[in-house]
Amino acid sequence: MPKKIAIVDDEPHIRLLLEQTLEDFIDEGVDILTAANGREGLELIEEEKPDLVFLDVMMPEMNGYDVCTKVKSNEALKHIYIVMLTAKGQEIDKAKGSEVGANIYMTKPFEPDKIVEKAMEVLGIEI
Repeated sequence: MPKKIAIVDDEPHIRLLLEQTLEDFIDEGVDILTAANGREGLELIEEEKPDLVFLDVMMPEMNGYDVCTKVKSNEALKHIYIVMLTAKGQEIDKAKGSEVGANIYMTKPFEPDKIVEKAMEVLGIEI
């Protein structure tokens, strides 16, 4: 079964930037899936059960914190590694990310190298 990465962000240019950053993983057989809002993202996660999710916090329909809470409280999904991505880098925001079960919290603008390193670590793939 192929490994999967989900990108959930309402900003098209951020989704594209993440897809481009992670495109080398496609050569390793990894599927890259995207969703444009929280509700769509939750449906995608429930359906596809990705190994790794890059999840924006501030989104329409359902924010990243709510998506993360639902994923982490679902027995079949709680193993999924969630990276919260946000422009809000205050300690209180990071604490909230930890509270809802995010594995790590990265602030935008993010460093592409850090995204690739985290994906290699979580998926166990060397690129």
